[in-house]
Amino acid sequence: MLETSARLLRLLSLLQTPKDWPGTELAERLGVSPRTVRRDIDRLRELGYTVEATAGVPGYRLGAGSGLPPLLLDDDEAVAVAIGLGTAAVSGVAGIGETSLRALAKLERVLPSRLRHRVGSLRSATVPLTAQATAVDPAALTAIAAAVRDRESLRFDYRAHDGTEDRRTAEPYRLVSSGRRWYLVAWDTGRGDWRTFRVDRLRLRTPNGPRFAPREPPSDDLVRYITERISVDPYRYRGRFTVRAPAGDVAARMPPTIAVVEPAGVGACVLTTGSNSLDDLAMWVAQLGVPFTVHEPPELVEHIRALGARLTAAANP
Repeated sequence: MLETSARLLRLLSLLQTPKDWPGTELAERLGVSPRTVRRDIDRLRELGYTVEATAGVPGYRLGAGSGLPPLLLDDDEAVAVAIGLGTAAVSGVAGIGETSLRALAKLERVLPSRLRHRVGSLRSATVPLTAQATAVDPAALTAIAAAVRDRESLRFDYRAHDGTEDRRTAEPYRLVSSGRRWYLVAWDTGRGDWRTFRVDRLRLRTPNGPRFAPREPPSDDLVRYITERISVDPYRYRGRFTVRAPAGDVAARMPPTIAVVEPAGVGACVLTTGSNSLDDLAMWVAQLGVPFTVHEPPELVEHIRALGARLTAAANP
């Protein structure tokens, strides 16, 4: 049997998952009697955690309370941590965004309403001086992350690349940060297919939709799936090349937001990218400064010949 302090931490961890816990199931998980579970629930309430009793089948769930649970933080410190995590979530620092977002979602779940108001006021009055391409509201990221965690569908207005806007309902699967932008991978219920949405182009509606059962992910390789969706699929032309240079060297110059880079033997790789311009496709791969072979699109081969002739003529007037 776990000691009381360790058992309370384990109980708190279980209650933070998005479900209602029957007392008998909690007792079985903790290896104690239902009576002990009831006493432990009372201890958590005495510590400041709001543990709600569910209707119908007796059970428990963790709710937001009127006071901040004991995290060794006072009100000012809690606000400072929330603001700091929100800033880090959109900072573009590798490996920091996703972690900060998860921590922010946990913190805001238990923040009292008076502190949420202070955090919101500070965010609205702050202008970040960063090189990020498009500003993303940390509150939107937090809300989406919470919906992913709780398996709640989202309702939002979405502005497409061409400026048109429509209303969507989607089952969120993952948030993905490219360093410059945030993307939501979700099942679009209206279109019956997986979609990738830029977070800065969506405007959330409240309340969220109903909960959903998790689906099989769109790909076993989520990184490649996202890379293709943002660097290849939106464009008119899909370019595929064999580049005679190590994949690591090419990937350093062609990040996932621009191209998919796959090793193809020693000292070679396959580069796949997209563009609405054949000229852009030709120049992007040519500026790597290494030999390459064009596989698709077919019209790019002739276009490169013509472009090469013009450049040769320009160099020999």
